[in-house]
Amino acid sequence: MRPDDTAHGPVPAYEFARDEKAAVYRAIETRRDVRNEFLSDPLSDELINKLLSAAHAAPSVGFMQPWNFTLVSDADIKNAVWQAFSRANEEAALMFPDDKQSLYRSLKLEGIRKAPLSICVTCDPTRGGDVVLGRTHNPRMDVYSTVCAVQNLWLAARAEGVGVGWVSIFHDDDIRKILGIPEHIEIVAWLCVGYVSELYAEPELAVKGWRQRLPLDELIFKDRWGEK
Repeated sequence: MRPDDTAHGPVPAYEFARDEKAAVYRAIETRRDVRNEFLSDPLSDELINKLLSAAHAAPSVGFMQPWNFTLVSDADIKNAVWQAFSRANEEAALMFPDDKQSLYRSLKLEGIRKAPLSICVTCDPTRGGDVVLGRTHNPRMDVYSTVCAVQNLWLAARAEGVGVGWVSIFHDDDIRKILGIPEHIEIVAWLCVGYVSELYAEPELAVKGWRQRLPLDELIFKDRWGEK
């Protein structure tokens, strides 16, 4: 009999059953960044809490748990964020070469108004105090921890049949003003969350010719940088 995973204290590090392992890898391999395929069906409070609980179970440096999750469903707020995104998105389009700009504009890089829920994920660098175990020599570890929470939420959402899209194209000050976020809080991710009717078999940017997945063996070094 397997130990109770919720028990306090050490438990044996048993190997997952074959079907359990397959489910984990399937969630990882089929996770997609959803941009424009959201359905309007609302998510239940129970499901939202499950996704947030998965995020909150992420590892964090010094166990500081620096994340907060602002849930946004108000149409006026989402529209204000969409306007902020649109301004930044046009700025971004002009940064690419002429031959890339039309493809960029065709990608529909956001679901802010279409997804029934948005989650603004933030990082509070003060939560663990002035000195945090594990962050003494790398002050960005709190943000890395928050990104782990985002990934947990994303994989849990995939397992629940829920799509997630990460919007990163905006000026922080715009979102900070709209949501009333204090200056010392770092904005890490704006996530669009909702049911989808289908997912791309491969990442959308690969399907649409923006960029292809790099071969893994080209990214692995042994003992020293650059050595195969």
